[in-house]
Amino acid sequence: MPPTTIASPREFGHAALNALLHPQNGEIAPIDGLRRLRDAGLDQLPLPGHGATLQRWQALAAVAAIDLSLLKLYEGHTDALAILAEIDGPGAPAGSSWGVWCTELPGTRVRLQQAADGRYLLDGRKPWCSGASGLSHALLSCWNEEGQACLASVALAQPGVHVTDEGWQAVGMHASASVDVTFSAARAFPVGAPGAYLARPGFWHGSAGIAAAWYGAACAIASHLHARAQHAAPDAVRLAQLGQIDCALRAVGALLREGAAEIDRHPQRDAMGLALRLRLATEDAATLVLHLATRALGAGPLCRDARFARLAADLPVFLRQSHAERDQATLGGIVAGAEEHPWAL
Repeated sequence: MPPTTIASPREFGHAALNALLHPQNGEIAPIDGLRRLRDAGLDQLPLPGHGATLQRWQALAAVAAIDLSLLKLYEGHTDALAILAEIDGPGAPAGSSWGVWCTELPGTRVRLQQAADGRYLLDGRKPWCSGASGLSHALLSCWNEEGQACLASVALAQPGVHVTDEGWQAVGMHASASVDVTFSAARAFPVGAPGAYLARPGFWHGSAGIAAAWYGAACAIASHLHARAQHAAPDAVRLAQLGQIDCALRAVGALLREGAAEIDRHPQRDAMGLALRLRLATEDAATLVLHLATRALGAGPLCRDARFARLAADLPVFLRQSHAERDQATLGGIVAGAEEHPWAL
């Protein structure tokens, strides 16, 4: 079921989020930021494909502009709520916080088996479980006894769940605490039929939403250059860099708005090509913004501005959720399969 009370766009204004997430007594950890957003009702976003997809993406972009590690947890939590609604999963308990852990690496499959008493149990190791030490529940990909890919929900506060301190060495996104988790006869509950997680239209809607997060972070980085250009003496090179950034971000912003509207018009249509296009275009724009803004601003913000430095370190790591040229090749195959080229104005 869609959320009964949808968070208002004004609640995601920069000043409102700053007041909530940056109290006067200093910085808070991403998991505490997620709890603050949840307790304020700001996790109740419009479901993708229900007429307000852009509003959902604007919320992701707004949180990303403040802290990408927080966004990683927030996006996982709100994605879990959307998944549960879309495939008629169980309702999320009040006060719960969720992750979506669906990375599959060689040799790390988690198995879901049904015990003699009818209970479902998880065994195995799951990599890159963001926020594992602070979340209450997770949806994770696993494999049943027939070798079918499936989805299960698991409460994390039980003896069969062990959160390790292994699996993450990157400096960027370090605060997301994306560590490995092991499961040993952990009680779980299947969510949807086997294959439902990947087959549902919302899989690609959620994938496209990640581009909105990248965009929000890129805009935040660009805003530092905008502020410098406003208050410093005119500098032709810096203004040229700002102009190039403006073109890139406006183009991708228009593409994201168009993509959100397309999803709302055709919520059941396969959105794979759309999602790949949005992700690849946003990745290119964010990479360009990071390159130009750091060249224009120099070492000062990277060394003396904690929030800028954190965004500049986090964004390249987060962008590697893209599969880069492999996604380009997949998108190229989709385009090549069309009867006519799709680029007429």
